[in-house]
Amino acid sequence: MTTDVLLVAATALHAGFQLVVTLVVYPALASTPAERWPAAHAAHGRRIVPVVGVVYGSVVVAVVLAVADGVRVAEGVAVAVSMSAFALTAFVAWPAHGRLGRGWDERVLRRLVVADRLRLAAALGAAAAALLAAVD
Repeated sequence: MTTDVLLVAATALHAGFQLVVTLVVYPALASTPAERWPAAHAAHGRRIVPVVGVVYGSVVVAVVLAVADGVRVAEGVAVAVSMSAFALTAFVAWPAHGRLGRGWDERVLRRLVVADRLRLAAALGAAAAALLAAVD
């Protein structure tokens, strides 16, 4: 499998995952009544972490292999935009989840939702750039 194909597959997986999180998971979590929030948020964390590991791990492997193979412009865009999604996760979403794990906070939840929408845009952009690189 070429690095182009691997980058397309990994970024497409990430985009699909991010679509599900943005359109299904977070809206369901956000609609949880405050009295059920701690249990629902804890269950979300237990369920999502292994999936995040697989999805993000596949993107990291694809990015490392693409960079090692020599990055063209479209691949570089896919790599950079994927890394921006990771940065949003590390510096906004993860801390927000940490805070939400201690209790419901509408302001923190709004920050998480905004970061999530930006991650979706990044994941879709990375997949599009990877596809362009593969057909170029």
